[in-house]
Amino acid sequence: MGAHTAIAPVVSKIFCSSSQAVLMVRRRPPTVNGGGLVVTDRNQTAAFRVDGCGTIGASGQLIVRDGDGSAILFIHKKVKVWSPATASSRLTDETLVSQGGVVQALSVNNWWRGYLTDYGEPSKLVFSLQDPKPVLCTNTKGDVRVTVEPSGRTKRHWDYEVTGSFAQRSCAIKNRAGQLVAQIGGKGMMAGRDLYQVVVQPGYDQAFVVGIIAILDNTHGESTSC
Repeated sequence: MGAHTAIAPVVSKIFCSSSQAVLMVRRRPPTVNGGGLVVTDRNQTAAFRVDGCGTIGASGQLIVRDGDGSAILFIHKKVKVWSPATASSRLTDETLVSQGGVVQALSVNNWWRGYLTDYGEPSKLVFSLQDPKPVLCTNTKGDVRVTVEPSGRTKRHWDYEVTGSFAQRSCAIKNRAGQLVAQIGGKGMMAGRDLYQVVVQPGYDQAFVVGIIAILDNTHGESTSC
């Protein structure tokens, strides 16, 4: 029995493999079915598809589909506003309200929430991801942190992180113990802008990994964005 058997799936165990999975991610141009991503396995069989703004018709929304085209994840962007006036935070849609011409916020961060789907509709929240780049502070740097829901299970308040550069197709998803979950591009791997390789380690949820990649693609203004 290998160590991977103890890894809990985020989306579903049917997207977990006992062996290393090699996926190819291809960006669709906006003129082809509204853009988005197509993910194939080592046999060049469609494994996942990501629909973004060009297909859905709304910004800040993503749908991850399995190889058969069924929706398995609905991902929605929210904005978290921290106000010094109230010393509290709140989640809103993508609109900031100003008071007297001054935006009453010290920091504004994008949060993405991933939901399982039931008959094509969002049902259960399974993960949250915080974009480290605040809306009002473009020079802030940091790793992307992902929390598997329900949260609050660990003192560190996050379960996975993305390190490296997605824009350069050289980044990694790691768990909170620092163990590699998935490698996106990198040395010795195909890592072009429009076609790149992703290697998912045994036992980890490939649909969850594709969901994270979909968010990274969108936040970098690529094929799933408007």
